[in-house]
Amino acid sequence: MSKPPITISGETLDRARIEQLLAEQALLAFEECDFQQADLSRLNLEDCSFSHCAVAEASFYAARLARTRWRRCRGGHADFEAADLVDARFESCDLNNASWRRARLASTSFRGCKLTGASFEEVSQLGLSFDDCLLVGADLRRMSFRRARLAGLDFSDADLSGCDFREAVFEGGSLRDAHIKDTRFEQADLREADVGGLKLLNAKQFAGATISPRQAAELVRTLGLNVA
Repeated sequence: MSKPPITISGETLDRARIEQLLAEQALLAFEECDFQQADLSRLNLEDCSFSHCAVAEASFYAARLARTRWRRCRGGHADFEAADLVDARFESCDLNNASWRRARLASTSFRGCKLTGASFEEVSQLGLSFDDCLLVGADLRRMSFRRARLAGLDFSDADLSGCDFREAVFEGGSLRDAHIKDTRFEQADLREADVGGLKLLNAKQFAGATISPRQAAELVRTLGLNVA
């Protein structure tokens, strides 16, 4: 028979304390805990939950975080490189400048999160979803959003080089000043997105895409032409 969950509330935690708790072999629920700058690399924290926790500059390098739940956590510059986050859920978290490089993000979801400046280089992303998130200045190179419904995503100044937005539907959000070298928008519906400042490098990138007359004028202006 499995042990009941253990709730840890209001503690400042380091690696030794976490390892002690994990030895209990029970499900852990952290509430209003402080993990800032802690080294939690390679630990098995699968199925744990984190609510209103501070994880700024904490290292979760190669940690096992599958099915974890994160709610209203603050984690500027947190390191999730190479972590297993399959089926993890992040809700209303501030994770500005966090690193997700080479992380496993299959079926991971971010809802209402701040991910400004975050790096998603070389992530495994099948089923990854974002909803109402700030991705300003984020590194999302070569990620696929094909056929996705993108609700309220702010990609302003983000590096979207090599991304695939074919047949995607933008429900609000922004692409203002995003970097779109080799990015594909064929058949995408961009009518509700802010496309100001995009550099139209190759018209083929937008073949078959749907845009509004106002957006068309903005894109044409990037070529130095005036719309009369």
